[in-house]
Amino acid sequence: MLHYAVVFFVIALIAAVLGFGGIAVGAASIARGLFVLFAILAVASFIFGLVRKG
Repeated sequence: MLHYAVVFFVIALIAAVLGFGGIAVGAASIARGLFVLFAILAVASFIFGLVRKG
């Protein structure tokens, strides 16, 4: 999931450099959403791992 966030971020950067503002904003929004989802799942996984150990 983090991989896809980075891919969309790179697409947003390339689109911004080439002047495609709408595409850049859309790709950046998708990248931000995927990163937030990744961060939430990573924290949840860490917490559940601590709870299971003991």
